[in-house]
Amino acid sequence: MQDELNLHSTAVEVAYLLSARYKHDWLNVLLERGTELKELAQNIGAHPESLSALYRKLKRLERFNFLKKDESGPHHFSVIDQMIEYLSRGISIIVEFGNYTSSLAYLLVANIISRRIYHEYMEKTENFLATQQRKDEPVKLMICIEEAHKFLNSQAARQTIFGVIAREMRKYYVSLLVIDQRPSGIDQEVLSQIGTKIIAQLHDEKDIQAVLVGTNNASYLRTIVGSLDSKQQAVLLGHAVPMPVVIQTRSYDEIFYQQMGGGLATKSIEQLVNEIF
Repeated sequence: MQDELNLHSTAVEVAYLLSARYKHDWLNVLLERGTELKELAQNIGAHPESLSALYRKLKRLERFNFLKKDESGPHHFSVIDQMIEYLSRGISIIVEFGNYTSSLAYLLVANIISRRIYHEYMEKTENFLATQQRKDEPVKLMICIEEAHKFLNSQAARQTIFGVIAREMRKYYVSLLVIDQRPSGIDQEVLSQIGTKIIAQLHDEKDIQAVLVGTNNASYLRTIVGSLDSKQQAVLLGHAVPMPVVIQTRSYDEIFYQQMGGGLATKSIEQLVNEIF
């Protein structure tokens, strides 16, 4: 979060000093001892001005109502633990930001969740490769990012692990689904790592050029993308198909839900909730 919080490198070093001294409780210690920063700086061997700068920047986090002080210690079963447990059981999770529109909120939450997933799936996969037991094989996970430019623009991509996930995590059972109406706003390095693309109608030349980066016959595909219908038509290209193909999507009607739901359409919401939980 160094770039987003505009932290000097010395302030970042102070954060590591705090972490080394106070472990998981370092952030609470810093925010609670705002009136004792000189004494705190002496205790950890840091420069008081650098510690003060770190304190001022991180005080911004207290504005977020979704952040709560953990009174039960580092071994408490947190909401992130619960999310990882759900994913390991094949239960989908939707993260909704509601009224929070700042990039700081997006990057903070996205980093916490994605980095935890990264480490968990690395560990699970290495354990499976060591044991070769079917029960240890991780459940395949797809991370879907809606309005992806908020997380994957050139500035934000440097501050998240999504670029690493796009490049490396397929072999660790994690893949990335990027969804956006303005693909030109997404970092070019991330776009170049996307193997399969489903492209709906685009008119802006920058968007068309961005979404077709790294593809063969780009001029021919540019003509197709510009001529698609505005609804229910798209071009599918990349690793999943031997050649680009125009597809027609289905309507989300009663027949669709009956055929795709596996009998879910005949059940009440209460029944579904009881089965899941």
